Amino acid sequence: MTGPVSERPGGGDPQGPEAGTPDAGNSPAGNSEAGGPASGQRRSGLRNPEKAVRGLGAGTLALEALVLLLAIQPIRVVGGHLSGAAIGAIVALAVACVVLAGLMGRAWAWHAGTVLQGLLLLSGLLHWSLFVLGVIFALVWAYAVHVRRVILG
Repeated sequence: MTGPVSERPGGGDPQGPEAGTPDAGNSPAGNSEAGGPASGQRRSGLRNPEKAVRGLGAGTLALEALVLLLAIQPIRVVGGHLSGAAIGAIVALAVACVVLAGLMGRAWAWHAGTVLQGLLLLSGLLHWSLFVLGVIFALVWAYAVHVRRVILG
């Protein structure tokens, strides 16, 4: 067959419908001299990057609280004896996760979340499976902090 291989739905413009707009970054005023976005532009393309990052942090902490609470019984059955102190630590950490998830709008909450991951790692002294959960959630939290830095700059 002859003819165009594919035609885009915006009139066939290969650069897309926003290629000539100033928001696309093609004008000299759209970018700073360093090659990044100008001071008034959004860096990530999100409508509200702060809200998106807060949601990421809150979702991560809420998931951590849920996993901690649901892990009590399997740890008791499979992992051996789980002391009352370990169960208390799990419940306290889960409550702290929920509280911090609600406070993610505050700047210090990210630092408190990092401290919380360290406390979960330290609770591994009470039971080895808590250390494993601490390592997993510390890695997840580190990724969330990385995404926060990338989006907010």
